[in-house]
Amino acid sequence: MHVVCVRAVRMAKVKQVGLLAAGCQPWNKDVCAASGDRFAYCATLAIYIYQLDQQYNEFKLRSIMSEHKKTITAISWCPDNPDLFASASADNLLIVWNVAEKKAVARLDNTKGVPVSVSWCWNSADGVAFVSQRGPLYIWVYRGPDPGVTVHKEAHSFLSDICLFRWHPTKKGKLVFGHTDGSLSVFQPVSNLHNGIRLVDSEALACITSFCFPSAAASVQCLAWVPSAPGMFITGDSQVGVLRVWNVSRSTPLDSFKLKKTGFHALHVLNSPLAKKAQSSCSPSKSQYTSSTSEAVPPPTLSQNRSFSLPPGHAVCCFMDGGVGLYDMGAKKWDFLRDLGHVETIFDCKFKPDDPNLLATASFDGTIKIWDTNTLTAVYTSPGNEGVVYSLSWAPGDLNCIAGATSRNGAFIWDVRKGKIITRFNEHGKNGIFCISWSHKDSKRIATCSGDGFCIIRTIDGKILHKYKHPAAVFGCDWSQNNKDMIATGCEDKNVRVYYLATSSDQPLKVFTGHLAKVFHVRWSPLREGILCSGSDDGTVRIWDYTQDACINVLSGHTAPVRGLMWNTEVPYLLISGSWDYTIRVWDTRDGTCLDTVYDHGADVYGLTCHQSRPFTIASCSRDSTVRLWSLTPLISPLLLNVLADQPWEKIIGNTDTAMVPGSPPLLCGKVSRDIKQELDKLSFDIRAKKLRWFSECFSPPGGSSNLWDLVSVINGQDDSLLPASYSKGVMHMKHLLKFKTSEAQELTIVKMSKFGGGIGAPSKEERLKEAADIHLRLGQTQRYCELMVELGQWEKALSVAPGVSMKYWKKLMQRRADQLMAEDNDDAIPYCVATGDIKKLVTFFSGRGQLLEALLIAQGACEGNIRAPQSSAANHTTNDMDNRQQYQSLLHKVCKDLAEWYFQDGCSVLAACCHLAVDDVELAMSSLMRGNELELAACVGIVLGEGANQSTAYCLQLLARKYMTNPTWELSADLLRMIPDNHVLLAKLCAFYPGTAAEINQLHERCGLPSLEECKVLAEEAVNEGDLFSAVKLRLLSPEPEVALQIGINHVKEQLAGSDWMVDDIQPILDLMSYIRTDRLITTKTTEARSELLILCGYIGALLAIRRQYSSIVPALYEYTSQLLKRREVCVPLKIEQLSVELDAWRACTQANSIPPSECQREEFSCLQRRIQPSHKGALLLCGADYVTGSNLPSHSDLQLSCFTGQRIQGPVFLLEDNKSAISLNDALMWAKVNPFSPLGTGLRINPF
Repeated sequence: MHVVCVRAVRMAKVKQVGLLAAGCQPWNKDVCAASGDRFAYCATLAIYIYQLDQQYNEFKLRSIMSEHKKTITAISWCPDNPDLFASASADNLLIVWNVAEKKAVARLDNTKGVPVSVSWCWNSADGVAFVSQRGPLYIWVYRGPDPGVTVHKEAHSFLSDICLFRWHPTKKGKLVFGHTDGSLSVFQPVSNLHNGIRLVDSEALACITSFCFPSAAASVQCLAWVPSAPGMFITGDSQVGVLRVWNVSRSTPLDSFKLKKTGFHALHVLNSPLAKKAQSSCSPSKSQYTSSTSEAVPPPTLSQNRSFSLPPGHAVCCFMDGGVGLYDMGAKKWDFLRDLGHVETIFDCKFKPDDPNLLATASFDGTIKIWDTNTLTAVYTSPGNEGVVYSLSWAPGDLNCIAGATSRNGAFIWDVRKGKIITRFNEHGKNGIFCISWSHKDSKRIATCSGDGFCIIRTIDGKILHKYKHPAAVFGCDWSQNNKDMIATGCEDKNVRVYYLATSSDQPLKVFTGHLAKVFHVRWSPLREGILCSGSDDGTVRIWDYTQDACINVLSGHTAPVRGLMWNTEVPYLLISGSWDYTIRVWDTRDGTCLDTVYDHGADVYGLTCHQSRPFTIASCSRDSTVRLWSLTPLISPLLLNVLADQPWEKIIGNTDTAMVPGSPPLLCGKVSRDIKQELDKLSFDIRAKKLRWFSECFSPPGGSSNLWDLVSVINGQDDSLLPASYSKGVMHMKHLLKFKTSEAQELTIVKMSKFGGGIGAPSKEERLKEAADIHLRLGQTQRYCELMVELGQWEKALSVAPGVSMKYWKKLMQRRADQLMAEDNDDAIPYCVATGDIKKLVTFFSGRGQLLEALLIAQGACEGNIRAPQSSAANHTTNDMDNRQQYQSLLHKVCKDLAEWYFQDGCSVLAACCHLAVDDVELAMSSLMRGNELELAACVGIVLGEGANQSTAYCLQLLARKYMTNPTWELSADLLRMIPDNHVLLAKLCAFYPGTAAEINQLHERCGLPSLEECKVLAEEAVNEGDLFSAVKLRLLSPEPEVALQIGINHVKEQLAGSDWMVDDIQPILDLMSYIRTDRLITTKTTEARSELLILCGYIGALLAIRRQYSSIVPALYEYTSQLLKRREVCVPLKIEQLSVELDAWRACTQANSIPPSECQREEFSCLQRRIQPSHKGALLLCGADYVTGSNLPSHSDLQLSCFTGQRIQGPVFLLEDNKSAISLNDALMWAKVNPFSPLGTGLRINPF
């Protein structure tokens, strides 16, 4: 009989693994706002919302709102409801947005003029006021009894354009308007006043104070009152990033700090200063306000102007270059700084040919920026503004130049090292150049194509080689990857042309017709000679074969013009396209199917690129002004497992003809995979480890995989001299941390000002010495620190640290000083603690502020004996040292654990694993990778690490085998299980679950070393007679009638549960075994009762396992699921619904943070539960902690799904259940599948989210 195979639900294949946020736009005034623990700023078309993560005291990007299609003009946070803000844009649109629900609450479409300023009304919670150039002031009530727009009675017909308005904070309905000519209107126009800032008393309408600046050159760009200190306000200068603090009682600034080289654009002060975590180190009795009789406490340190102390407060600062930061005015440091983001649409992005970690982007804002994809930060920006930059192209190899093409200013070459433009090309005049392409086969040639209808090819010194005339504008050009003299173009006349440079003719060699609208980009296939593709405004991508003069495929699916286009450099049939319909699509060009559609960009997708040495990581850029990184690995995942399972090469690397056979599994055909194979063929030892490392690095996205492999080789005893230069930039093994940091400190001391660093101003000598001193200090090299401090003229610090080498009195004094500084949350406390050897206090101080990397350095310095308390006497100090060393070791492990958890919660499970490996904690490192669902990487690393990781590797291989228990990868699944030492039961489960004809099943049995179906039936009878229940169930499952196994097994479990002293580990193995019954047999009508009982038992035991593993987000869902099944199905199991809810309440009361303490009987109930879930072997506890996959924290714009577990919005990747409409988060799905294999819908299907 033929078996129906139930398809598992298709998961999204492409994973989002990184996001580069935009900067703040410099065009409009009200573009930053804050409320409670959130702040927001506007790029040109998107609003970025950051929220404070209480646990780590740092701001994280929570969501991106990109509903506006035209420039955003103003944003205002609702004063009464911290979840709402209003935003307005240049297309006369006003939106009220709910941050928590990430959706628009109300929209006002026609605002009769562009709103220049928006503010919530003080008199009604649901009203938003807005005004355009000359008024009037409109008030829009968007909900309530009478919604609609009304005009303010008095505020209209102004004499000059309005730039902003503000309501009076206490007097209802009173408001003031600021005009572009410098006048203010408080309902009646006020006469003009001079530039600068003034304080106007609105009752008397007279200027009270005019504030003057230190120099005439300084001018104000923005101003904000400090709510926590009445009468204080701050301003930002327009030319240079100087923040000045003022008080209304003085006409000159109290203090000013230079924060950045570029001028301010906008300022906003956070109302509530961030609550710092309570300092556990400071004892409450010694508060700052001691009575007069206790020890005198010296006054807090004051700035130059002794009369005013700075208010505690955080200023959201936006700068003219798009930088955004949160400045802590009290502590004088950045709490958050996002430097140098693009502020406008990004049209193009390309990886540097010789460095897969550097990505260049070209934008509408007139700059090209270069990003480090590992740290997701900008490292260079092009000098000056070039107008609109449409396209960029790197020079081949390591020439370090970028060619850029602009809308009106021709093309240019930027030398990144020198930080200047070295050449300009003006052959197209003022016409827009849409594409520029530097030939990689002949580095002297650069092609450009323009709106003037020409594609021009010139040498880099400007000599024109060819001018190819087209009948209309040319939008795209691409050099052939195989023939250095061939170039293709895409034209507005709907045609694709191919030119051959070796002839003198200026006519095309071929013209391809077929598109129904203009052609934009064209791309030659890197792997198949003569094949090229083109994207068009007709929404299709066409594939042309140059040798056959024909279109061989049309890819339809996009609903708007196609822009981004790229071929994969390893798998010849993979093509990726981006479109104005906001999506990225991945195509299998063999049959034209779309393998996946990505909806996460909030606007048009313009550029797509990948680097050949990391072929499955792609970058995309968009009108939403973000760059995002994606991993395509899930699309070709069996490939890495073929490497892992040591399959023959022909299953991994092939030629293009084999790979192009429709339906055949993916093969690597590119240069990188060939290079890896050649390198491996040269090796004589360590081949497997190198093979796993090289392939896994090629498949993994940036973000720590190379760092992880470096640590693995350090643990395996590799010579330090073989470590790459990048190693010291990442998470280092503890034995190297001090060595590298010390040499870094010395370098900082020696290095003189270097020219290197392009547009980003190198630090001054002072700054570098300070940084060096800090590193020496954290390494416990106290004397060196003193010398540097003296050099900087900071005697006071140097003196206070120097005597720390002895002297009891000093110690006491310094501890007091340190306590006081810590209470002020002041970094000056650090040297005092280091000198007095108070390690614990320091580590707590840093950890409490979320500065885990600092805490780590301190703890490691202590472990190596560099930081110790001053000795008062020489006796007994060796024993003392040993005790301390032990204490410091455990402190170090704790800090590494905290740091790992911080990375993990940030969606970086690979870096979390690095932190564990840095202190040789192999098991926790493996656990981090598995909790992040980096299963392939974990398996590779586990195999290379060997002995210490065996248990984790085995569990990891089991999960991978489960992932591949579908067609056509059953054999791969069996191969993975064979790599586990004790695999008999595992292979039996695989065979039991395999759907196929009797002959196919027997064939698989034979491959797995199991008896045939009929033999299993006979053996099962024997096992029953011998009373070996587990074997009986196993053999029954492998026999022709597996249903019989359910009866034996379920009855046994019911008997167990009816007793009082059962343990989860006694019952779970047999339930897990039964869950592998073939799906088609389980869902027949005759097994209805057995199926219901099996699902209920698996649900209940799953809930207990989830409690053991701390999967707290799914415990309630599992209990609820079990209760629902008990209610709805006719079953007799020894479980009662009432008992389930008692257990759930007890668990909630005892584990969740509540104000009400658990009752006595809840405590008893919970301790009974804990007794039952006590694991019988130690490996079980390794996998504690919730799953959190890479990218879970990245905001996405895809259809916002609600979780059917919680009813809340799902943050991060979504998993669709088999009805194709119920959704849960991927993280919940992974945890569910690990404790209960059956779908939450109760259908009896297994779920496979791995």
